[in-house]
Amino acid sequence: MHCFKRIKRELASKGSIIDFYKDTMEINGEKQVSFDFINHKGASAMIPVDGDGKILMVRQYRPAIDQETLEIPAGGLNPGEDNKTCAVRECEEETGYKPGETHHLIDVYTTVAFCNERIGIYYTKELTPTSQNLDDDEYVMIERYSLEELVQMILEGKITDAKTVAGILAYQTKMGQ
Repeated sequence: MHCFKRIKRELASKGSIIDFYKDTMEINGEKQVSFDFINHKGASAMIPVDGDGKILMVRQYRPAIDQETLEIPAGGLNPGEDNKTCAVRECEEETGYKPGETHHLIDVYTTVAFCNERIGIYYTKELTPTSQNLDDDEYVMIERYSLEELVQMILEGKITDAKTVAGILAYQTKMGQ
């Protein structure tokens, strides 16, 4: 096993969601290498299941990959906010349904090679209709699918978002299907 030691971390760019750093690492006390590192504030996601057993999903355009994606509702933590509170808030904002009793499902790191983003994923089977409260730059369509349909879309490569894949498959396992 190699021994890694951070020698230096320099802020290269500060953003509204992420900060980009250049890390200088020492390996085995012998050589120094440079790594890119993205610091993320953290995020949460929700698997909202309605009274008919359908899962509410959000379809939205993602500029980073220049295409629409089908995802579970999610978003970044606000300062001082815990993961569960964030998951409930984001679900209501994006879907227009407020979760009731909420259960932790799984935590995932989205891209461990260069980013520390950790997403807490929750689920609820209690939804109360409210109204969407989208950010100015959010354009979201709500769609409903059975668990079986979503698993099939994952296996067919139609759903490729990491948090959604992990969350849906973990939920499938939790529900014993």
